Amino acid sequence: MVRAFYLAYAALCYAIFVATFLYLIAFVGNLPVVPVTIDVARAAPSGLAVAIDIALIALFGIQHSVMARRGFKARWTRVMPAPIERSTYVLLASLVLILLFGCWYALPATVWAVENGIGAGILWALFASGWAIVLLSTFLLNHFELFGLQQAWFALRERAAAAPQLRQPLFYKIVRHPLYAGFFIAFWATPRMSVGHLLFAVGMSAYMLIAIRFEERDLVATFGGDYVAYREKVGMLVPRL
Repeated sequence: MVRAFYLAYAALCYAIFVATFLYLIAFVGNLPVVPVTIDVARAAPSGLAVAIDIALIALFGIQHSVMARRGFKARWTRVMPAPIERSTYVLLASLVLILLFGCWYALPATVWAVENGIGAGILWALFASGWAIVLLSTFLLNHFELFGLQQAWFALRERAAAAPQLRQPLFYKIVRHPLYAGFFIAFWATPRMSVGHLLFAVGMSAYMLIAIRFEERDLVATFGGDYVAYREKVGMLVPRL
């Protein structure tokens, strides 16, 4: 019964993640299918808006990065059952993003705008490709493990997970972190860059660059010299010439 609960909980967390991820795409792209976007949100004096928006980005970065570290996981799983540790991480990350959506303040002044139809179309294509790279990158490794479903399913089946392997499928042969590269493209590719969008893109980019350093430290601890050799020949976010 407990293991069945784990699987139901993991499925619920995954469903919340999917809805949040889809909303994030609309939020960043200012798509009119959602009520609040990066440029269609509550208003406040510029100083207050910047301070709150930075705090929201920082909260996401802290939660997302700290809870992913090996040391935190070792302590966290003393109180949180291991089969749902990852699902809980995914749930909390989704909730922090939902908080960001709800509390975001718009800064709609234009930084740049591409009026040319072809140029705007290229930027929209890049925007879409960034999200596609993000999603595909999760499946290239193990999408269902990344978002906690596999752990709960294995617990239900009383099956142990295989030892982690250093694999380099498709994008991973070209860059070490294609998922982050996809986010960089998605956050920066826009035909109209507002002050608020620029603040979001800069803040999230800074978080990702910091997160990569911590993540690679964990990867070296897991895979040792194999990851060091991989890091020396493959670029972090762009292909190495």
